[in-house]
Amino acid sequence: MADSRARPYALLVAAAALPRLAVLLYERGEITRAYVDKSADFARTFVASGTYGFIPGHPSAYTQPLYGFFLVPLYWIFGRSWIVVGLAQIAVAAATALVVFELGRRFVSRRAGLVAAVVTTLEPYLIWHDVHMNREILDQLLAAALVLLTLSLAARPSLARGLALGAVAGLAVLGNVRLLLLPLLLAGFALVCARRAAAVPAVATVLAAAIVVLPWAIRNRVSVGCFTLTTDSRALWKANNPATLRTLEHGKWIDDVPGIRGAPPSPQDAGDLYERTGRVVDTNECAQMRFYRRRALDFIGDHPGEKAKLAAVSTRMLWQPSVTRTEGRSGRGTFLDTARSWIEPAYMIVLYVLAAVGTLFLPRRLTALALILLGYNTLAAMLFAGETRYRIPWDFLIALAASAAALELASRWSAARATASA
Repeated sequence: MADSRARPYALLVAAAALPRLAVLLYERGEITRAYVDKSADFARTFVASGTYGFIPGHPSAYTQPLYGFFLVPLYWIFGRSWIVVGLAQIAVAAATALVVFELGRRFVSRRAGLVAAVVTTLEPYLIWHDVHMNREILDQLLAAALVLLTLSLAARPSLARGLALGAVAGLAVLGNVRLLLLPLLLAGFALVCARRAAAVPAVATVLAAAIVVLPWAIRNRVSVGCFTLTTDSRALWKANNPATLRTLEHGKWIDDVPGIRGAPPSPQDAGDLYERTGRVVDTNECAQMRFYRRRALDFIGDHPGEKAKLAAVSTRMLWQPSVTRTEGRSGRGTFLDTARSWIEPAYMIVLYVLAAVGTLFLPRRLTALALILLGYNTLAAMLFAGETRYRIPWDFLIALAASAAALELASRWSAARATASA
């Protein structure tokens, strides 16, 4: 069995690593300087002072914790450098390809799994995105593992599988708070598929996810002052306020939405000020969280028509085959723009067409689960915001369906040629 997997594993590791290594070497001056997730600042502060936040001695919950804690051991053992971060994230990308292969091998076919894994890991946008500092690198791996574990639980319910699914789902929530309802959704899916046999494992899934997530919420209650996963509801407000639609229509991103006049500095603003001047400005994260959340919810309730337009724009930005382009984007006017506008859409349009056909050839459970997860991700984008990088963790589902279609069409074409020759 091990020998039968050695060659595809080696192929997938090479397919994932080699192009990313080339991008890493080319972008080495930008890896720790540009496109950096704020979790990197948290990790740096934690290694230097033991405080998980922007400022030493001032704990913060202004981001999801998983990616930051992924960086902490790298910074602590090897230091903060482009080669350390890049190689670690390339290893995660290779692991994602292997999980996608195993998913396809077990629930579609060996060839479909191999093709899907290669297609997923060679997506042009991912090759560039995976070596830069972003939390989606972990979202991809966890998403593939979640689908594999959910289908395994639905096929053969057991307590161990339920606990494993819950633990991974909890990690996924800590990496992306938009996935908060996912443990319930996946447990429900397994319960519908396996019925009574999955009752106890489904409960175990939800409990395990809660056990993984709760320590972080408790830490925030003790250290920050509120029982929450993240205090960054300002991001929710930036995606839901009267200026958002106009900002997006002018080719900008929600980060360009004007702030509220007279509002206190956010924890991130205070962190930037500390970085520049060494001056500490106290911020009440919990009060700000409640303030911005209330403003966002009031906007949704008071302006349903404008929110519906925003939801439509977010859906388009999430699913458009080209990479989301904004005025302040990095690499504007360079080859990177060409890749965003031509190479990535050409790749994705083919995948979209084949995937639409491939849903006819995938196992029904896999098709149903894929549609549920893609639908959930779309609803999350409609509530918050949509962008290419929020879709890519789930692109392997599109690749699986496309691979099934490509192999089926190739098989029928070969059969037709054989018949014609005979």
